Amino acid sequence: MANHAKVLDVSEEDRRVLQSRVAARTVSVRDRERAQIVLLAAEGLPAGELAARVGCSRPTVTLWRNRYAKDGLAGLDDAPRSGAPPRLTRQRTDEILAATLAPPPAHLGVTHWSSRLLARHLGDVSHTTITRLWKSWQLQPWRAETFKFPTDPELVAKVHDIVGLYLHPPENAVVLCVDEKSQIQALERTQPILPLKPGQAERQSHDYRRHGTTTLFAALEVATGKVAGACYPRHRHEAFLQFLKQVAKTYPRVPLHVIVDNYSAHKHADVKTWLAKNPRIQLHFTPTHSSWMNLVESFFSIITRQAIRRGSFTSVRQVTDAIATFIDGWNDRCQPFTWTKTADDILATANRKADSVTEH
Repeated sequence: MANHAKVLDVSEEDRRVLQSRVAARTVSVRDRERAQIVLLAAEGLPAGELAARVGCSRPTVTLWRNRYAKDGLAGLDDAPRSGAPPRLTRQRTDEILAATLAPPPAHLGVTHWSSRLLARHLGDVSHTTITRLWKSWQLQPWRAETFKFPTDPELVAKVHDIVGLYLHPPENAVVLCVDEKSQIQALERTQPILPLKPGQAERQSHDYRRHGTTTLFAALEVATGKVAGACYPRHRHEAFLQFLKQVAKTYPRVPLHVIVDNYSAHKHADVKTWLAKNPRIQLHFTPTHSSWMNLVESFFSIITRQAIRRGSFTSVRQVTDAIATFIDGWNDRCQPFTWTKTADDILATANRKADSVTEH
């Protein structure tokens, strides 16, 4: 005679909930197992057979069968665990956070807290507790970032002007980004550079000999990404004006819109006089402290990483030759940089930063 267990009474509403748990892909294995136990117990399966069908032990079957019989679906949830009481009360947590956000006392002579210093100052918590608390609240007292408050009275007009040249360039005209990368040093490593090997990076000696400096003037054509460059020994308005004349010869008989920053050499009287005689060339100035809006800065970053920083040069001539070679190769393979931010996006970010500074 077959051994049948007592049929577990399961309502139709609970049955639908349990069946959905069994069928759902997002339900945890634990919850699906408990639902299967109750559903099979409702069919009258004995504990041993039920345990074999589900893949669990008989005590597990007995536990969740009895929990459902007593409390229904709520009985299938995990029972609350007592556990150890929290070591920090809410009030003490708030006090530690307040101490973290306040500057350290002057007599400590430090600019910011470390977890050990704050633990020693408070006296009743460990530095690991403070570290854990900082992590949960995303506090990093050891970090500091810089910001620039937008003070240019023509900020809005200049941002719209520059972004307009990038996103909606004028027809039958050329847009150029011009700037100077000054103080490029001809550094010669005191020992030969050790080449790259499997499992070993290229290695350089940390010390070097100086052989002078040069300044790279560059004009980036926004539409194509091509660069015209020239190196000069000094970073003055005479060199800037000479480079502008070179650029004008490179693009004859076409209107030029030249984006530059607010360096004084770009606004020198001699430059203004020459521009007045050459009205087809118009300078557009980025907002103060916003030279990042000049796309040629991206090119300067690339040439620094790929041709200058890791080089070893015995003379200024050698470094200028390396720069010229890189520019030639760049123009063979270049693509235009893509500007994506609208003027409204930039101004909204500037306003948020200004509001943040005002609040503090």
